[in-house]
Amino acid sequence: MIAQAIGGNLDYAVMLGYFVAVLGFGLYFGRYTKTTKDFFFGGQRFSWWLIAFSCVATVVGSYSFIKYSAAGFRYGISSTQSYLNDWFWMPILVLLWLPIVYYNKITSVPEYMESRFDRKTRIAATIIILFYIVGYIGINLITLGRTLHTLLGWEIMTGAIVTAVAVALYVYIGGQTAVIMTDLVQGIILLVAGMGLFAAAIYHFGGFGDFWALLPRAHKFAFSDFSAPPKFSFIGIYVQDGLANTGALMLMHQGFIMRFLSLKSVKDSRRMVVCWILVLAPLAAIATSCGGWIARALVNNGELVTEPGDSFVKAAHFLCAPGVFGFVLAALTAALMSTADSLINAVSAIFVNDIWRPYIKPNRNDKHYLRVARITSLGAAALGLALVPIFMKDTIYGAHSMFTAAVTPPVLMAILFGITWKRYTPAAAFVTIVGGAILIGLSFVWPDVLVGPFDFGMGPDSYKFMRALFGLLAASTLGVSVTLFTKPKPVEKIKGLVAGTQQDAMRRFKGAEPNRRPGDKVRLRVKIDRDLSEQNIVSVPQSALDKMAAEPGDLLYASHIRWWYGGLRSVHVKAGLLINPEEADTVRISPEDAASAHFTEGQQVVVEKIM
Repeated sequence: MIAQAIGGNLDYAVMLGYFVAVLGFGLYFGRYTKTTKDFFFGGQRFSWWLIAFSCVATVVGSYSFIKYSAAGFRYGISSTQSYLNDWFWMPILVLLWLPIVYYNKITSVPEYMESRFDRKTRIAATIIILFYIVGYIGINLITLGRTLHTLLGWEIMTGAIVTAVAVALYVYIGGQTAVIMTDLVQGIILLVAGMGLFAAAIYHFGGFGDFWALLPRAHKFAFSDFSAPPKFSFIGIYVQDGLANTGALMLMHQGFIMRFLSLKSVKDSRRMVVCWILVLAPLAAIATSCGGWIARALVNNGELVTEPGDSFVKAAHFLCAPGVFGFVLAALTAALMSTADSLINAVSAIFVNDIWRPYIKPNRNDKHYLRVARITSLGAAALGLALVPIFMKDTIYGAHSMFTAAVTPPVLMAILFGITWKRYTPAAAFVTIVGGAILIGLSFVWPDVLVGPFDFGMGPDSYKFMRALFGLLAASTLGVSVTLFTKPKPVEKIKGLVAGTQQDAMRRFKGAEPNRRPGDKVRLRVKIDRDLSEQNIVSVPQSALDKMAAEPGDLLYASHIRWWYGGLRSVHVKAGLLINPEEADTVRISPEDAASAHFTEGQQVVVEKIM
């Protein structure tokens, strides 16, 4: 059956124009991708504010607008509670996980598993994380496929294929830099579109009070009841989304690990997390949910007829003028592309760094691995498409909840124990992952026996959510039990990989004792010096070192003076002393570093000490 299209030619022209513009924008940044470090981590050069917006775009997938608007239509303001569950992960992320992965130059979660535990644990984690990310790609593709079905009347697979090809193309060319820069634009667009729609609705109803009065009383609470309704209870959302899904996003989602590692420093990563979780995420909660609230108010006012799953699109179509509605459709497209691109790049990173490089083709040059990474990104998109028919059997909310609750708990608990508990053993980590996955698998065979005791009286309708609680407890019990009867790794071998040893990781990262004295930024002029014998070493005057509170050998960061570049034109280097006193305002840099940062002779740059 072919659905009737919604919107006019102008709307679809705007949407298509946006689609083409983002594709071209992403392809443009292929010029910044020369190595696997560029392809996976964007050269580790970006500023905190740019990555904060980029992370919001990654979190807000196309499924978010459809999923949370449908929940908002059914349940009201409590549809935002998923986004309000992130904050308590901040101390673990900011104080433990980020320093560990950044200073140890960890390229993937499986790599951490081998460093902290052993190779078999790395293999087990690789399998589950790849399945998790590829599944997420499938969920995003089916969401946009369903949206395009509603909008254009296309078959679901047709819409999924078109968007998968477009995203895979610019990830193939530009890698992480293309992902970050396109997600920056898309993050801004989806927030503007969502918040703009909400403002338009308030204006339409004559004020917030009139809008609020049209919502049923049960729709006006920030959180749902503790154990009701079974398909959207507070405890169900909390364990599945707040604990399992958010914990997985923070600690095991390769796309986010790569985003953290694309920042110029750990200090900037902490700023980014605070801005992302405490400022931008609440705005995203409103932007993605408000379509459902608006549609419910319009239905109660006798102005609209819609199903929950179509509430965002129908409300936007009702309120927006031609062309403006196309911009809102572009936000939906942005949401899909901004999540799928990160996931595709993440699959590529894990395949290359955890399968191809260590086991299949070790000791090849970087160009070989870059070529494999690009080919793998195409394969990741194809695998996501293959899962679309499977997810089509359920609602988007149901598919997403079932998937994350079932897949994430074992690896999440292994990481959490690994970074917080020195006594946690390699044997316990392996059993946590493999044994936990087996028990969760068995919970699909005997749901009443295994998940039933954790349903808080809600019955089988809650199992998609409460399976997460069962999985977390089962994996934790296995991990603690095995740890008590097995031998941990020597403390010397886990320094820098567990809480309390971050200073060791900092020393390893720098290769010397960290310099944490506060200093100022300085402005210097670039002098490209072909006689510099070593790349990543710059010569700066003593006066600049004094102002930065730096010493020869400290890590520096040189960037373009225009802050709005967000670190796109920048480079990490080590400080060396400039001998010539006549060059008091000069930084001497190698041709290779200048080319990497796109610096030209004589231009001014900002230099600051990192460590």
